[in-house]
Amino acid sequence: MDLSKLRNRLSDIDRQLVELIAARQEIVGEIGRNKLESGTATRDYAREKEVIDMGRQQARELGLDPELAEVVLTRLIETSLASQERDRVIAEGQGDGRTALVIGGAGKMGRWFVDFFLSQGFATSIADPGTEEGPGRYRNWTDAGLDYDVIVVAAPLAASGRILLQLAVLKPAGLVFDIGSLKTPLVEGLRELKEAGCRVTSLHPMFGPDTRLLSGRHLIFCDAGCAEATAAAKDLFRSTMAERLDMSLEEHDRLIAYVLGLSHALNIAFFTALAESGEAAPRLAQLSSTTFDSQLLVSEAVAHDNPHLYFEIQNLNRFGGEALSALSEAAERIRNVVAAGDEQGFVELMENGRRYFEMRG
Repeated sequence: MDLSKLRNRLSDIDRQLVELIAARQEIVGEIGRNKLESGTATRDYAREKEVIDMGRQQARELGLDPELAEVVLTRLIETSLASQERDRVIAEGQGDGRTALVIGGAGKMGRWFVDFFLSQGFATSIADPGTEEGPGRYRNWTDAGLDYDVIVVAAPLAASGRILLQLAVLKPAGLVFDIGSLKTPLVEGLRELKEAGCRVTSLHPMFGPDTRLLSGRHLIFCDAGCAEATAAAKDLFRSTMAERLDMSLEEHDRLIAYVLGLSHALNIAFFTALAESGEAAPRLAQLSSTTFDSQLLVSEAVAHDNPHLYFEIQNLNRFGGEALSALSEAAERIRNVVAAGDEQGFVELMENGRRYFEMRG
């Protein structure tokens, strides 16, 4: 059979694959509606394992790579769950005619919250210097008024701190929360809002603006002294599969110094070392290895993110120096054991790392 005929056969199979995926999604929609009516949880981990195990076994029987079958089935499951979660959020929407204002709603995470509130049936307004003026669209948040059931502050960290302080003076009646990745620059504003008698709490979504499925994603809630406000904020996400974590404001920043501060600094150090490697830089750009490529992938994403936000995360966290010192000391220890020819010391570093990852499970 010549090449063109083989390609035609392949195209026919590809069309059948797409038709089968569409048929599968139709059934997924029915399953989602059934779960909603019966009150069954959206996610069933045992059933997912059963589907993947079945797919891997079938792949082996057909002489196909089981890993490929697992990747395809996992992607289909994730897409199905995202669709079911979205339908559940809409069906169980907390909006019911209520109103929301997202200050910073034209930014990446701001837009995520705008879409989330709209899906829940909230009449949602945006206040952002980067938005076009119009119905429900304000360039200056003070022009938007305060008559909202929920006000979300999704501006850059330093600006969010100032906005929270101004809101404390204005005393809005609705629920107020920020979504800052750092709480140190926001604590004063959160405290002032609490003392002004406002319903205020603080959130940190541990996921990016492109996230569609919240299953396995963490959403941190930091009580700012008003338990009722924190409970109300949690209720907004009741229909999702997000893992909701409670944390104090201080504990949040101490841990985030490692979760964000350390990981960002490590990647910045990595690509800085590569970029400043002198004459080796052009040759390094042509080389590849499994570990190197994996690190490049993460570092490239960091390099293309918002440098001003990353600076705020490093500079405004009062616990940030602790993580940076830990990184510096770890690099120095590696340098020392290598320079000293201390193989056992190097092995101990590796084994210590393995124990840490075993602890994480």
